[in-house]
Amino acid sequence: MSEQEAVATADAAPAVHEAEPVVEAALTDPALPADIQPLQAPAANTPDPEPRVVKPAVDSVEILDECWDVNACVDRYLWALYQRTPKEDTIKVPEQRQVTVKRKKKMVTVTRTFTRLVDEDFAWKDTKAAERAGMPMMDYVMGGVDRSFKLKLFHALLAAEQAGLSPGITSAFRDDYRQSIASGLKAASNKSYHGGSFRGGYGHGLAADIVSIDGATRDDRWRSSERLWKWVDAHGKEFGVARPYLDFDPPHLAPIDGKEYAAHRGGGKTRQAALDAKTRSRHAARVGHAAAKRAKTAKSSKVRTI
Repeated sequence: MSEQEAVATADAAPAVHEAEPVVEAALTDPALPADIQPLQAPAANTPDPEPRVVKPAVDSVEILDECWDVNACVDRYLWALYQRTPKEDTIKVPEQRQVTVKRKKKMVTVTRTFTRLVDEDFAWKDTKAAERAGMPMMDYVMGGVDRSFKLKLFHALLAAEQAGLSPGITSAFRDDYRQSIASGLKAASNKSYHGGSFRGGYGHGLAADIVSIDGATRDDRWRSSERLWKWVDAHGKEFGVARPYLDFDPPHLAPIDGKEYAAHRGGGKTRQAALDAKTRSRHAARVGHAAAKRAKTAKSSKVRTI
């Protein structure tokens, strides 16, 4: 090949352009609500520099790199966090045992029920609920979450990852059936903020459960989850999310502008005023009851003296 041909070939070669970061594109999309701006996630302090067990991490850039639709980006990212997270729980299992006890100076054998704590993998619950609803898992788990809350959750968990944490999602949308087979602390099946029919059902889920995937054992993951929850307590409100129940239900996350958070953590003065009003009402009821009792006693005494 001549020098002139080589130059012509080089000129004809297409220029390689580096792909623009889609994370920034998602963050700056004009369709996003004003409450999840600014353009980039606020910087957050890195948690305690303790040694961490390296787990297969979500490659945020890879997930978002080829995604140019904001909603699709959000769903793909949150779904990846859900998929990588162990679904672990501790349930109470009753079991009966025969024991010997002393009754009326005699030793007798009786059957008593004891409760045993057992570790459970509850990943089957979402799978079963999605099959029952006739939906793909991703559409069921993520599609049922309210769009505004989903965007806030996306920004918060992406910022947590950028702060050196490894967030994961154990539960997002739940319909009435899925809530009915949940274990432990939970609302009535139709009143769950995860998406119960009383709250609006599919597309209106306003809760998600988050944990950390860091650690080789469940105890290790619990400790790293506590660091994640502390980070959420310190920075979550910057993105519009918080933990309404704190240590009563640590993984539970909700929007701060929602009814659930307002009912449990919001409006300090309003909440206190409601409690004071309730106390005054009870006091008034007791006073009224006592006055009625005294009047009845006085009337009865007057009748006897006549």
